[in-house]
Amino acid sequence: MSNILVITLIAGGVSFLGTLLGGIIGVSFRSKSNTLISSIMSIAAGLMIAVVTFDLIPEAIHIGGITLALIGIFVGVIFVTLMDVYLPSIPMVKAHGNHIKTSILLGISLAAHNFPEGLAIGSSFATGQSLGIGLCIIIGLHDIPEGATVAAPLLKSSMSRGRILLLTALTALPTAIGALFGVVIAEVSKIFITLSLGFAGGTMLYIVCGELIPESKSLFKGVFSTISVIIGLVLGLIITTIV
Repeated sequence: MSNILVITLIAGGVSFLGTLLGGIIGVSFRSKSNTLISSIMSIAAGLMIAVVTFDLIPEAIHIGGITLALIGIFVGVIFVTLMDVYLPSIPMVKAHGNHIKTSILLGISLAAHNFPEGLAIGSSFATGQSLGIGLCIIIGLHDIPEGATVAAPLLKSSMSRGRILLLTALTALPTAIGALFGVVIAEVSKIFITLSLGFAGGTMLYIVCGELIPESKSLFKGVFSTISVIIGLVLGLIITTIV
C-alpha cells in the first residue's frame, strides 16, 4: 500500500511541477498585448495538433485499433461540445469573460490527456522502477508547454496571477489518479487505454479548432497567428519525436 501511495505522489508531483513551471512561464509575460497572447495561443494550438496527430491517436490505434480510437475521439468531441454549450451559463465565466471559458475547456482537454499518461506511469512502475522513473521525467518535461497553454488565455481575464497558476496546476491532478489506477491494475485493459487516448485526442482537437485558433485570430488579424500555429506544430513534432 505504501508503494502505491509513493508512486501516486511521485507521478502527481512531477506532473504538477512541470505544469506549474509552464504556468509560471505563461504568466511571466508582463505585456498583455493582443499580438503576444494571440501568438502564444497559436503556438499552443500547433503544439496540441502535433501531440494529437503524432502521439495520442497513433498510440491509441497501435494499442487497440482504429475502431476503438475513433469511438474515443467521437465521445471526447461530444463531451467537450456539451461543456462548450454549458460553460457560458456559469457565473465565473460570466464574470471573467470568454477567455476563462477557453482556459477551462483547455484544462479539461489536458486533464483528459494527463489521465492516460498517469496510467502509463503506474503500469511502468509495476513493471520496473527505472522504467517508471524515466517515464515520469519525460512526462514532466512534456507538461511544461501544456501549463503555458492553459495559462496564456487567462492573461486576458481579470484573474490574479496566483489564481491562474492554481487553476493551471490543477490540470496535473489526473496524472496522479491515472498512476494510481495503473499501478493497482498493473496490466490496464487495452480497450480502456485506447478509449482514454482517443477521448483525450477528441477533446484536444475540438479545443484547437473551436477555441484556440478562432480566439487567437480574433485577438490579432495578421498572418503572424497563422505562422505561430505552424511554429507550434513544428515544435510539437520535435518534442514528440525526442520525448
